Amino acid sequence: MRKYSNRFAEQIKVVFFMLVALGFVFAFSSSIVIALAFSIFVGVFLTLALRKTENRKSLEIQAAAPEMIDHLISGLQSGLSLNECLVGLSTRGPAVLKPFFEKFRINVYGSGDFAASLEQIKGELSEPSTDLIIESLLMSKTLGGAELMNILRLLGNFIREDLALRREILVKQSWIKNSAHLSASAPWILLLLLSTQPSTSQAYATKTGVVILLSGLVLTSMAYLWMNHLAKLPQQSRVFAGIQ
Repeated sequence: MRKYSNRFAEQIKVVFFMLVALGFVFAFSSSIVIALAFSIFVGVFLTLALRKTENRKSLEIQAAAPEMIDHLISGLQSGLSLNECLVGLSTRGPAVLKPFFEKFRINVYGSGDFAASLEQIKGELSEPSTDLIIESLLMSKTLGGAELMNILRLLGNFIREDLALRREILVKQSWIKNSAHLSASAPWILLLLLSTQPSTSQAYATKTGVVILLSGLVLTSMAYLWMNHLAKLPQQSRVFAGIQ
């Protein structure tokens, strides 16, 4: 329910900014055609930008995985049980993981079923790195945890190396992507400046002008989508997603 309410709020935000763009550009250019084109331009790119923010929580969970492992190792070394270590993540763990392990605490104390409670958290987190951690914990609970500390340390090192490599790639990509964003918006900024001239507004009020504006919107959107597709890093597959 919260997911749908967040999407509805994002759609309202997009519509609001589209109306603001429509009013501003119309006041600036006195051309309803150009104002509508800019309004659609703002709507399209805000929608694409909001899609990217949906992955922000996923990235935060991935980044919190090494800290989760550190908390588990610290708790186990201090003599706590695995159950107590996981419950402790609801208060002392990474902020993004606290709500998930608060649910785990309620479930495990309510039902007493450690494996089912942990499986539920795995499904809610839905991340390859947390899948690996949780499957290691479930395996150690079933078969014995003599090697759990070593496994957790190896997982922590592996996840940290993967995150460091991805951050390095993203930093090197950022200036290229920023240049591409500027290149995509430059023709529209130029159009906005030229639209102060009555001749420009009259030219784009014709059928040919409308076709040119629509073609520009389509081509700019396609170029933006293609740029994001090329810059997208491959995601790890959830090997343990179907294991219950």
